[in-house]
Amino acid sequence: MAKNKLHEGPGPSQRQLRVGETVRRALSDVLARGDVHDTDLNRMSITVGEVRISPDLKIATAYVLPLGGEGQDEVLKLLARNKSELRRQVAKKLTLKFSPDLRFQLDQTFDRMDDTRRMLNQEVVRRDADAPDDDGADDSADGAPDQ
Repeated sequence: MAKNKLHEGPGPSQRQLRVGETVRRALSDVLARGDVHDTDLNRMSITVGEVRISPDLKIATAYVLPLGGEGQDEVLKLLARNKSELRRQVAKKLTLKFSPDLRFQLDQTFDRMDDTRRMLNQEVVRRDADAPDDDGADDSADGAPDQ
């Protein structure tokens, strides 16, 4: 049976996590300092929420979001346009043998958190969450009934 390269093992290795965080910090620093020679990119404030590294450490996918969430498509175009210069700038800050190829995607984390928050604030969900257990089991930590 052939292995799927995207889903090998239970998750990223410690090395992938460490390299991903190192790339995230370096990329954030490059973007914050305006080290790229593109005035359109430098005028934007971009958050790099996470960087995921492929198992072979050759591809780094950066999850980005412009401050305030506006201009998302423009940010992706600007980052793609400056990808090679960003890669060179990030490589200067890394101690890796090879610099990973950079890919950019929008960070959807905040949207998912907003959706979850909206769902949890629905009356039906709050009523279900606040309802007492009907199974008769004692859920308290010390075994004593709640008073």
